[in-house]
This record gives sequence, C-alpha cells and structure tokens, in this order.
Amino acid sequence: MMDEFEAIRPYSDAEVPAVMSRLLSDQAFLDVLARFRFPRLAEPMGWLLKPIIAKRLRLEFSGINSVDALQDKIEPYVDRTVERATDGITYAGLERLERNRAYLFLANHRDIVMDPAFVNYAVYHAGMRTPRIAIGDNLLQRPFVSDLMRLNKSFIVHRSISGRREKLAAYQVLSAYINHSIRQDNESVWIAQAEGRAKDGDDRTDSAILKMMHMSRKDESFAEALSALRPVPVSISYEYDPCDQAKARELYTRASTGSYTKAPGEDDTSIALGITGYKGRVHVQFGQPISQASEDAKQLAAELDRRILAGYRLFPVHYLAYAMWADRDPQLQVPDARAMFDRQEIATAEAEWSKRLAACPAVQQPWLVLQYAMPVRNQYRIKAGLPL
Repeated sequence: MMDEFEAIRPYSDAEVPAVMSRLLSDQAFLDVLARFRFPRLAEPMGWLLKPIIAKRLRLEFSGINSVDALQDKIEPYVDRTVERATDGITYAGLERLERNRAYLFLANHRDIVMDPAFVNYAVYHAGMRTPRIAIGDNLLQRPFVSDLMRLNKSFIVHRSISGRREKLAAYQVLSAYINHSIRQDNESVWIAQAEGRAKDGDDRTDSAILKMMHMSRKDESFAEALSALRPVPVSISYEYDPCDQAKARELYTRASTGSYTKAPGEDDTSIALGITGYKGRVHVQFGQPISQASEDAKQLAAELDRRILAGYRLFPVHYLAYAMWADRDPQLQVPDARAMFDRQEIATAEAEWSKRLAACPAVQQPWLVLQYAMPVRNQYRIKAGLPL
C-alpha cells in the first residue's frame, strides 16, 4: 500500500481481520448496535446485550478476510435498511458504463450517508465494482465510525484543517489519491459535487472540486486530466427528505440571524434520520460519462450542472411545492401536477405534503417549500434553454 495515502486511504484486504476484531471490542460501537437493535432494552440491559451481540457478530463474520467478502456479507443488511425507509428504489443509465472501467461519479448531495449508499446499491446490483467513497473527516469524530467507513471503501477528505499551506498539501494528496484510484488501480470514486448538502434543493457543482482533481496532474492540461477520470454526472432524487424540517430550520435561522451554529451531535442526528427516515420513492440516474472535458473548470461545472439537474426525477410533491412557491419563475411553462400524474398519486402526495407543512412552523415554511420547488425551476430552465 502506498505510504503517501496512508492517512486517508480505505483499508486493504490484509487489514480487514484486525479492524473487524477492533470493532467488535469497541464498547461505543456495540452500544450503538444495542440501541439500534433493542431500543427499549439497551439502557437497562446493555451490560448483557453487548457481549451477546459481539459474540454473534464474531461468529457471523469469522473467515471474512477481504473488503469484497465483507461487502457481500453486509449487502443483505444494507439492502433491508435502504429498502425499509423507501417506497422503492429505481436506477437508470448504468448501461452507459463499461463494466471493467473506473469512473468518477460526481453526484448531487442531499444526504450524508444515503447518497453514496444508493449509488453503491445501484452499482452493486448491476454486478459492477462499488466505488471508493469520499467522506469528510468532520463525520469521523469517533474511532469506530472511521473504522466502519474505511472498511467500506471510504477515503478521508481532511476538511477540518485550517492553515492555508496544510490545506493545500491535503488537497494535493487527495487529488493524487483520486487520480491513482481511477487511473492506476482501476477503481471508481464517488464524490459529492460540492462540500456540504444542498439544503435549499439547488444542486450546483463547485468548480474548486474539479480544480482539485487537476492539482496532482500539472504535467497535463485541465481538460486532459479531467477527461482521463471519465466523470459521470449522477442525479439522486428523493421523493421526500427525512431531514427537510431540520434544513428548513437552518435556512430560516441563517436568513433571519445571518449565521447558524450546529448543536453538539447534530451531524449524528442527521445521519440517523437520513438512514431510517421515510423517503418515499428514490431514483438514481447515471448520466453519460464525459469523455471530452472542457478546458475551463467553470464551464465543466456548468455542463455537469445541466446534466445532473436534467437527470433529476421530479415527483408530484415537487410540482405541489412549486405551485405554492412565492418565487415561481414567470418565464417558465411548468405544468400543474394533475397534468403529469394520476389522481391516486396526487392524493397520496397531497396528504404527505400537508403533513410536512403542518409539522413546520409557519415562519420556516417558505424554506421547506424552497427545497422541493427549486429542482422544478432548475429543470424547466434547462428545458427552456435559459441560463441557470
């Protein structure tokens, strides 16, 4: 394993048994499992449950000595978790990809854990190798979380570094690692199109992320370096966002006070809610790989935006939200939801949407509406040939 990537790379096959052993002795990890599996008993009976859980997992995972074998083993659990909180997952566009080639999956970002999980789900079920996943170190506060993510092909993006020189050095290593993964190891990479979730529903690619990919390849032009990574625009559409109320509250707070400070443990709450909360239907759209990247990072970002936004699946709730949005675009011919979907689908969406609006304080409601209306505006602007 290459030393220069030691601090950020996922675990290798050889490391799997030792990391598994460490995880199954980690009291914080066993505590989380006990609470998840036995919510009522975890507090009074944790002392008894945790050793039983650890013993059962040791038996179940004995003999697992590679990352692929581990992914095969946990896939049914992941599938159940993924499917339990949705009304069905669909995906399209994977036929555009060659089975034995590596790609750079650039995706819109709405949910911390589930965005890459749904991409993994689609890729795995299509019989392709799952990608390596970029994850911010701000989400790896506890050692067992870091172990779990790195076992599952995640590599670390050092976001919490503050010094300019240190940041530059970290991005240089990250750039080299992504290039090495795709070009030398022939392993695909998933990365969000921008740092942080698009809480207002406005999915945009940050050109700085594209420039970062070029940092370690200065002997090539920007277009050459990016084309070699074969970027694939990925659009992940959730019918309902389990974190929409929290996002509305944050957007309202920022708009009314000028800033927002996360409460302790807020990321953990968002992760848990994102995994277990109701999402309705979910669609993952894989776009055509970009074989000829633009020489200009902003132009490439704009091209990715057009493809990601055009690939976004709009559900009835999006049209319902757009119809009541104060900032509707008068230039756009957006049809009424009733012209797009059948009566039963509309009735189901209206019931769920009313419930969400009722749960949201009146002053925060415009920010809830915004999250669902924005993808409609963006997609219809593309259809009309208007600038985004």
